[in-house]
Amino acid sequence: MTAPEITGEIRARRVSAVDIARQAMARIETEDGRYNAVTRVLHQRAMECAARIDRLLAAGQDPGPLAGVPFGVKDLFDVRGEVTTAGSRVLAGSSSATKDAILVSRLIEAGAVPVATTNMDEFAYGFATDNAHHGVTRNPHDQDRLAGGSSGGSAAGVAAGFFPVALGSDTNGSIRVPASLCGVWGLRATQGRLPTEGSYPFVASLDTVGPFATSSAYLRATFEALSRATLPAINTRDWRIARLGGWFATNMTTDMAQAMDSLAGHLDATQVVELPEVARARAAAFVISAAEGGSLHLPRLREFADEYDPAVRDRLLAGALLPAHIVFKAQRLRNWFRRQMHKAFVNADILIAPAVPCVAPRLDEPTIRIDGRDVPARANLGIYTQPLTLAGFPILTLPMRTSGLPLGAQLIARPGREDQLFALAAELEGSGMTASPKKHDHAA
Repeated sequence: MTAPEITGEIRARRVSAVDIARQAMARIETEDGRYNAVTRVLHQRAMECAARIDRLLAAGQDPGPLAGVPFGVKDLFDVRGEVTTAGSRVLAGSSSATKDAILVSRLIEAGAVPVATTNMDEFAYGFATDNAHHGVTRNPHDQDRLAGGSSGGSAAGVAAGFFPVALGSDTNGSIRVPASLCGVWGLRATQGRLPTEGSYPFVASLDTVGPFATSSAYLRATFEALSRATLPAINTRDWRIARLGGWFATNMTTDMAQAMDSLAGHLDATQVVELPEVARARAAAFVISAAEGGSLHLPRLREFADEYDPAVRDRLLAGALLPAHIVFKAQRLRNWFRRQMHKAFVNADILIAPAVPCVAPRLDEPTIRIDGRDVPARANLGIYTQPLTLAGFPILTLPMRTSGLPLGAQLIARPGREDQLFALAAELEGSGMTASPKKHDHAA
């Protein structure tokens, strides 16, 4: 069943929330060996939440808009009674969380049921979900390919039909990249709009959080639950849609270029906007991420360096050694680039751009082609997402209609205008411009 079918059947009391949760968890235990999307199944907590929904319905009370919908939780969000590992054995011996992260709590209040924690790149540092402790997450569309990261377990779990909704985080593209490669919907909300309390930080000045979902409607419903806001219904007629060019028009594969041309044609996006100094913006995001991440982990690295994933450890140590004046320059560039992003909307309501340069790389060849060279996918799949990180604008990733493996596009709006993103996403989905969910797109 899809998420709307789940809520409909539960509200009509033709099926119980407990049964839906049991079926979802049984499916994970039976099928996740193929994907490695899940790190823990939350049996006890799921049963508690599902039983509460059934009791409310029996008493004639409304259990919430997401009644009985199973959801996955990226393993950097606190779940009461569980150890938040952020994908690392370094934290495995920590105390269990005494309360839920705010976003987990809000989904539960809306009636959703947490059924699993999901795999991720260690401490969210990567675009691959290739975890030295938990293993690599495989793409449900092709198990020989990456799912993307760092929220790859959440995206893959949605794509595999384990749960219709999942939580992720996005610092440099960690929602947008895996959503694109796994063919699901994802949202990086306006920075600061959704609370990060109860989520393990990576880069405090850039971190954002947001949902994955199987459709634009359920992405919107989940965002409304997370933000505790009801978005207005708006008309997309006469909107000015512009396409990002320059940096965002190079290094695409032929398949991605064709998909973007089709999307732009449907939207009549003939205007091309070129943001200045995008390469420097991406470099600034790299510097800020490395410096803040390195500073956060340096005390623990001094004692437990051997327990880190070596690839993550080395990047964090390098970041901790960055001179202060380099970091200061990166932050100055960030402020300047944000102003340039605002200027890009003077003659446009929405900007569109590719989310990734290519389909998911193979596990046995985890590289992508950039400027004529093969470079590591783990660090470079965010070539189109990372520069936009600096501005903090809201970005919705949608699965484009293709003849092969999934490819995603970014819809970008002004800060606080998630309503515009959802309105355009619904129009594109309704007109057949987005990919349909996989045949196994169900949670029970």
